[in-house]
Amino acid sequence: CFTHYSAAISVLFTADIISTVEFNYSGDLLATGDKGGRVVIFQREQENKSRPHSRGEYNVYSTFQSHEPEFDYLKSLEIEEKINKIRWLPQQNAAHFLLSTNDKTIKLWKISERDKRAEGYNLKDEDGRLRDPFRITALRVPILKPMDLMVEASPRRIFANAHTYHINSISVNSDHETYLSADDLRINLWHLEITDRSFNIVDIKPANMEELTEVITAAEFHPHHCNVFVYSSSKGTIRLCDMRSSALCDRHSKFFEEPEDPSSRSFFSEIISSISDVKFSHSGRYMMTRDYLSVKVWDLNMENRPVETYQVHEYLRSKLCSLYENDCIFDKFECCWNGSD
Repeated sequence: CFTHYSAAISVLFTADIISTVEFNYSGDLLATGDKGGRVVIFQREQENKSRPHSRGEYNVYSTFQSHEPEFDYLKSLEIEEKINKIRWLPQQNAAHFLLSTNDKTIKLWKISERDKRAEGYNLKDEDGRLRDPFRITALRVPILKPMDLMVEASPRRIFANAHTYHINSISVNSDHETYLSADDLRINLWHLEITDRSFNIVDIKPANMEELTEVITAAEFHPHHCNVFVYSSSKGTIRLCDMRSSALCDRHSKFFEEPEDPSSRSFFSEIISSISDVKFSHSGRYMMTRDYLSVKVWDLNMENRPVETYQVHEYLRSKLCSLYENDCIFDKFECCWNGSD
């Protein structure tokens, strides 16, 4: 019994592990996704005169189950509920919208507030039961009454069945109408209003899978130019593509790669050079990439080397053998620009 209890506790703690985080455009909301398929949204506290330093605090705003575990019977494959990415849509009205994805399915959620309720229906009693039509003798005008604030999360769209491999990225376009989703070998373009089809804009799958030498690790749209996007690879390269050039963007417009120093090459070089995340700056002039040991900043006008390199985990270089043995060398890290770049 104790063994089963310990296993259950272990599963519960694993489900609570955060797998992705994302601020909304204003920074007032912070969404986190976990391995249990839940999305928890935190809201920043407004500045209080009696507590001048409380503005940096975030409290729970809403919690909802975004994804459930599924089973693909055709491939005999279990699909985890773990949230891989969350992306907020620019706010257009009082409600907030966000995209969340696990390995296979992307969902569009609406988060809205309700602090009033209607009372005085004609056909229903206050408890929701239908009234006897023969007892209705007068017309009532419903009125709105204040109630405790309620935050509701409702699914608006489900985008599924478009990826053979695991989704690693989603990115909302600056046109506010489309977004991209990327897996190991393909990038698809979606319209936010259309759920039953997408357009394949990048396909690096070789005719013979034995010839596969690299996979797509991350992809993102340019913040201002709706036709431009980048994607990174496990070989440490970044390709910038222009959707105006052709419908299938297999041919890149720019190719960013830093030449490798032959003196520092080792058995682990290819693993640690794999780029796990790429992000455009808000200005659109620069992009930032994250590999296992460092963060690099690139100027879009200079492809041969980054303009800045920050050594984040350089102290791990002497421990790569141990990290390889316990698989920690395959950990993925993300990066993010602050509001002022």
